[in-house]
Amino acid sequence: MTQQTSFVLGLVGAGIGASLTPAMQEHEGSACGLNLTYRRIDAGIEGFTSADLPEVLGWARRLGFDGLNITHPFKQAVIPLLDELTDDAHDLGAVNTVLMRDGRLVGTNTDWSGYGQAFRRELPDAVHDRVVLVGAGGAGSAVGYALLHQGAEHVSVVDVDRERADGCVTRLAKVFGDERVAVAGDVAGALADAQGLVNATPIGMLGHEGMPIAADLLRPDLWVSDVIYFPLHTELVERARELGCRVLPGGGMAVFQAADAFAHFTGRTPDADRMIQYFSELTAL
Repeated sequence: MTQQTSFVLGLVGAGIGASLTPAMQEHEGSACGLNLTYRRIDAGIEGFTSADLPEVLGWARRLGFDGLNITHPFKQAVIPLLDELTDDAHDLGAVNTVLMRDGRLVGTNTDWSGYGQAFRRELPDAVHDRVVLVGAGGAGSAVGYALLHQGAEHVSVVDVDRERADGCVTRLAKVFGDERVAVAGDVAGALADAQGLVNATPIGMLGHEGMPIAADLLRPDLWVSDVIYFPLHTELVERARELGCRVLPGGGMAVFQAADAFAHFTGRTPDADRMIQYFSELTAL
C-alpha cells in the first residue's frame, strides 16, 4: 500500500495570526519529503463562533483536509461534533488535534504529551517532584495531566477562579487519584513543600506583563516552568534564572505538541531536534 505523501492541514482558532504552528508543520513536512500545506482558519478574521463549528468542520472535510489543530476558544466546543475521542482527550475534556480518517473525525490532545516530552528532555530528574501549578484552564489541565502521568508525587493547583481550580482537580483526580492532586489556596504554603513551579496562566505574555506569583516566593532550589512563548523568556523565567533556578520556557511545549500532531497527521516520526532548531530561528527573528 502506497503511503500518503500529500497533506492539507489547518489551525482553527481565534487570533491565531502569530501562531508558529503553520510554519513548523510545513517546514517539517518539507524536510520529510512531503507535500504538506497548512492553513490558518481564524475565527477573528472569518467571523465564525462555536455555533458555526459544524459548518467549519464540514467545509474542511469537503475540501479534503486531512486534519486540523484546534486552539482557543474551541477546544471544548469541538468535542460533541467528533465521532471518536482518544482516552487522553476524554480525560482532559479538551481536543487540540482532529484527524480526518475514512470519513470519521477523531479527536486527540497533544498539549499534555508535548509538555511532557519537553519536560523530560530538560528536567529528567524532576519527574517525581512535588509541583505547584498556577492556572487551571485548558493549558493548566494539560500540564497537570502531563506532570501526573509522568510520575509527579503531587500537584497543587492554584487559580484565581476557585470553581475552575476545583474543576481541574476533580478531572485530574478521577484519573490519577485524590491523594496526588489538590487545590491550594495559599501559594506560599504550597511552594514551601514543592520542588517545582509551573505558570499556565496568560500572565507574562505580551499584553499581560507581570508575574503570576510574588517574586519573593521564588528560591534557588526551585525549578520553574512557563507555558508562554510570546515572549519566550517571560519575567518569571528571567527572575528565576537570575536566582539560579533551572528553567523550562514555553517553547518546548509549543514544539513538541506540534511534533506529536505532525506524527498523528502524517504517520511519520518528526525530527524533534530539527523542529527545535527551526523554532529557535523563527523566535530569533
